[in-house]
Amino acid sequence: MTPAATPLPRRDAILLLAVLGTGVFLAGLELMITAVALPAIVTDIATWTRLREASWIINGYLLVYVVTMPIAGRLADLHGARRLFLAALVVFTLGSLLAGAAPSLELLIAARLVQGVGGGALIPVATAAAAHLFDDHSRPRALGVIGALTFLGMAAGPFLGAAILGAFHPDAALARLGLEPGSAAASLLVPAWRWVFYVNVPIGIVALVIAWAASSGWETPRRTGRVDLVGALLFSAFLAGALGALTLLGATGGGAAAGPDPAVVSVVLLLAALVAGPLFIVRGLRVRDPFIDPRLFRSAPFSGAVLVSGLTGYAFATAIVGGAVFVDRVLYGGADEQRLALGALAGATAAGALLSGFAVRLLSLRLVTIAGLVASIAALWIMAAWTPETTIAGAALPLALFGAGFGLTVTPRSTAAVSAVPVESYGTASSTVTVARMVGMAVGLAILTAYGSTTIDRLYDQVYATPEAYRLYVPASLRDRPLRDPLVVEALEAWAAGEAARIMVGVFLVAAAVTAAAIPPGLLLGSRRASQPRMLDDASAAHGTARATDGPASAGADPDGLEPTESGLAL
Repeated sequence: MTPAATPLPRRDAILLLAVLGTGVFLAGLELMITAVALPAIVTDIATWTRLREASWIINGYLLVYVVTMPIAGRLADLHGARRLFLAALVVFTLGSLLAGAAPSLELLIAARLVQGVGGGALIPVATAAAAHLFDDHSRPRALGVIGALTFLGMAAGPFLGAAILGAFHPDAALARLGLEPGSAAASLLVPAWRWVFYVNVPIGIVALVIAWAASSGWETPRRTGRVDLVGALLFSAFLAGALGALTLLGATGGGAAAGPDPAVVSVVLLLAALVAGPLFIVRGLRVRDPFIDPRLFRSAPFSGAVLVSGLTGYAFATAIVGGAVFVDRVLYGGADEQRLALGALAGATAAGALLSGFAVRLLSLRLVTIAGLVASIAALWIMAAWTPETTIAGAALPLALFGAGFGLTVTPRSTAAVSAVPVESYGTASSTVTVARMVGMAVGLAILTAYGSTTIDRLYDQVYATPEAYRLYVPASLRDRPLRDPLVVEALEAWAAGEAARIMVGVFLVAAAVTAAAIPPGLLLGSRRASQPRMLDDASAAHGTARATDGPASAGADPDGLEPTESGLAL
């Protein structure tokens, strides 16, 4: 293992932390902002008959993102976080540029895969770099900043996406400049959805220049080892199979001409996941440097951090998507209402994550985590009581409460995870916790997609089963009017809003139950305040590296995972 570089001056360290935060904000932003732009993208460069293919604009990004994170965490341990962070910024910025300029659906999906590689590397590498950049009392606050900006980016995605699509009109600007609508320049700049991707480019370039200058002469410790590509392929097969099977739940076939029966495809995907999953675990136990090391889970605090991250990730996806759908489909809110509701969630999530970095200095990791989980459960319970009569303020307040509670769990789980492993494994530990959150979000989105699609199909069949079926869902006074009558349409919309509100009750209650399931593992994070270990000196670093090669079983962490002993971390 290479010795640690000379610590940066505090001003440079803070500047570099700001750049790291910018990178994770952009990576988190892209996870959700594209979901808002998807309808506009499909309308412009595809058709709704290709919606299943177009869904890979999001699913492809998410899959590559999740798989890249552990690889990036391992590479940060092996080759240092500084150069890897700079490379990730380059790849992400290039992918954003290619996605914005994509002339076809196929090229857009390919560009999104490039984006996913860069975005998936940014978060674990930035987290590992921040953990090395600051030590002692400053580390929890630094991790809190990274966590706050990560979740602010994810929560702000729908908010910013709606603002770009609703308020930005590049076609009007080009007309004022005298450019023809069909010109080459216009095809690269119009319509507005392209700027959902272009917005990352100038920010990424500026962040790259500042990071290069601020981190000159600094690098994180490095160790010898390898990257487990076979493990990555097995994990990818497991995740793709499981998410694909979940997404197809409730789907019905459309005849031989429509392609394979979704039920058959779902079974095949599920079998692939059931085969790849155990093989992945067996390989992880047998190789020296696995893609995700199952042996890390021998530490109770680490296991608790991963479980809390995954379960709360499910609830986070439910809150974002469910809140957006409720405001749009039940309250029929416009851009201003969407910005208010989603902005409350975004701001509160960031504030809660930032506050958690300070709270763990005064309170135990366990107490801060449980407080955040209780607040999230209470918010989801309130959200389950939403009706079409709920006001925008009535929707924004519980979303803010959920965001604050979710944010409070950020630093405790990150701190518990990195404190339970040797210093040379910070990248691996932080990436594993992040992977768990993203997998939880992916599962949540897959279940919401399956449940929502099945329910929409059922309601559509109810209303349009026969030419007269709609009369059962409108007031008696309107049953003699035709289906296209404005009053009938309004009545059906009111009925649909009520049905959507009732659907959301179950969605939020399930998310509350999943969040409650995170309480037992949350109790494993530690009963004392966070006591951050100092960085290794050269001799103890070499000792810690030698022991780490035998696997986490030799880490020697105490039961709370807060004061690692001879694993190479010294108090």
